[in-house]
Order: sequence, then structure tokens, then C-alpha cells
Amino acid sequence: MRAYCLKKSSTQPDFNNVTDKLLEKDVSKQRLTREAADAARGLLTPSTKMDDLSSVDFVIEAVPEIVDLKQKIFTNLAQIAPKHAILATNTSSISITKIAAATTTDPTDLQAPARVISTHFMNPVPIQKGVEIIRGLQTSQETMDTAIAFVQRMGKVASVSADSPGFLANRILMPYINEAVICLETGVGGREDIDNIMKTGTNVPMGPLTLADFIGLDTCLAIMNVLHQETGDSKYRPSGLLRRMVDAGWLGKKSGKGFYDY
Repeated sequence: MRAYCLKKSSTQPDFNNVTDKLLEKDVSKQRLTREAADAARGLLTPSTKMDDLSSVDFVIEAVPEIVDLKQKIFTNLAQIAPKHAILATNTSSISITKIAAATTTDPTDLQAPARVISTHFMNPVPIQKGVEIIRGLQTSQETMDTAIAFVQRMGKVASVSADSPGFLANRILMPYINEAVICLETGVGGREDIDNIMKTGTNVPMGPLTLADFIGLDTCLAIMNVLHQETGDSKYRPSGLLRRMVDAGWLGKKSGKGFYDY
């Protein structure tokens, strides 16, 4: 299976370097043989042109959690990708029904919307096996079955979720992270105490504040905002400290500073 990997602009990290580093890491940890790594690299073609998706069978979009941006991309995909292609999003919180609606100007025409689905890969993708499969109101059963089979061929475990705010993973995970931030903000515990009690008490690989830094505090805030706005439930209101840290540009590991320094 050949994959086209699109990047938005030359200001983003070089695709070839990032890919080579990931593959070399897998080889050094003996997760891949040298031959398998070279074969995988040979199947990836970076591109900055969406028109290159005119001959693909399965598209997975993974841009930031911005509704207008995703809708614009899917409007274009419906015109560019083949009429049989599955149009998948990696969104972790935005309605699949809303994204699918952007593929047509006629709500009764399901030709493109029926092929829209979410394949939400858990992070870090090379390690975690979980993938949320979320169907919108328009998604066909054929699309559902194809998406599940597709991720299973990757060795992933598919979990089906309704098109509800936050779906399964973030409906559970983000309030947990948000409550940890509130505990820090209100002085219930220090950052190490909060992280350590969850690691040593529940056997999770990293504490909630470390995990938030890894995910990106801006992403955490965006998801909490979606949960809060779409459910109207105050229990999903984002922590004030989380908002202020995002305002400061302290986004976690990717910016060099979050709850910890990197």
C-alpha cells in the first residue's frame, strides 16, 4: 500500500527527516528489521499538493482541531479523491456528521458524506494499538466495515463510538486531565504528587500533567471547549490555569514549556 503524506508548507518539520528518525528508532529498538524499515520508507511519498490524492483509496486527515479547517479540507477531498475513496478524519472531538456535511451542498446527496468516518488513532500512534472508529449520521455500513478492517490490518484494535462530543477516549480522558490541572491550581497537590499518585496508584505509564504536556495544552483546551460547548454541562468547563498557560504559549513538550520544562 503506497501512502501520500501531505504537509501544509515548508515551515513544518521536514517529512523525510522525521520519518527517517522514527524508522531508525524502531530499528534500534528491534521493533523493525532494517529491511522492513527500508521497505516502509519506500512506500511513503511526501507531497504538498492535495491533487496527488486523486488516485488514493483511503484518506486520513490529521490537521489541528479547527472545525472550519477540517470542513474546508473535506469539501476539497470530496472533489479530488476518487468516488470510492474512504474519507477519514483523525479528529478527537469534532462531530463527524458536521465534517461529512461539508462534502456536499445537497443534504440529500449521500455519495460523499456516506464515505466520511473517523479513525482516531491513540497517541503515540507507533506504540498504542487503540483506534476509535466513529460514524456520522451519513456514514454507510460499508464505510464502517472498511475502516475497521483497514485499522485491523495495521495490527490496531478498533473501538466503535457514537458521534457524541469527545467520543469515548476524550469524554473520559480530558475531564481526568482537567481535574488534575484544577487540583494543581487550587493547591490540592504539587505537580509531582499529582502525577506520581496516578502512576503508582493506578499503574498508568505517565501522570495526567505529563500526559497533558505530551498531548499539547492547546489541544487539551480545544477538546474541553468542545465538550463544554456541545454538552452545556459545567463539569466540562476548562480549568482557568489551563487557559492561562495556553495564553502564555506554554503548550507542553512541543513548545519547550508546560507543566514541566523540556
